[in-house]
Amino acid sequence: MDQQLLNQQFQAYIALLRARLSKKRFAHSVNVAIAAKELAERWHADPDWAYLAGLLHDCCKEIPAEEQAALMRSGSFPVEEIEWLCKPVWHGIAAAAYMQVELGIENHEVLSAARWHTVGHANMTLLEEIVYMADLISADRTYHDVERVRKLAFADLKRAMLVGVQFSVESVLRKGTPLPICTAEAYNYYLTIPTQKSNDKKGT
Repeated sequence: MDQQLLNQQFQAYIALLRARLSKKRFAHSVNVAIAAKELAERWHADPDWAYLAGLLHDCCKEIPAEEQAALMRSGSFPVEEIEWLCKPVWHGIAAAAYMQVELGIENHEVLSAARWHTVGHANMTLLEEIVYMADLISADRTYHDVERVRKLAFADLKRAMLVGVQFSVESVLRKGTPLPICTAEAYNYYLTIPTQKSNDKKGT
């Protein structure tokens, strides 16, 4: 797509999100898009697709749970039985379905990055990893150690993924909610693979 047309499309999505989300969630979405683009440029993924996935990853975060559930059933991504017990993760699956069904986005990598941005899974694609990390290191994040995680995401993406998944697992355990199987598998995967500081993983 022509870059001018692509930028016009981005502006249309930004207007959609501005109307659809609270100010805080809208600002977060834009920040994640920016972080995702920067990470894509660092790790040789497509920056436009990263920006798009980052921009729309939370597009269903603030709609009612019953609407999220309906979208989850309408999309093409399977949903784990345990995920149905974890309402806080529904919005990522719903976002992928909304992007596919309502917005007509066909790029599977972009849809998949939105779908997995909360729960993760073993052996994620580069774009999935980028959006997952962008969500954790966006400019609005202020949790303890965020600066260290930001630096790590640009220095060693695999190690950063392990830190991110550990953060997710610990959060679930603190809340006492069910842990999706895919998240446990992501933890085991990123715990056991070698770190990767080089740029030898190209594209998505």
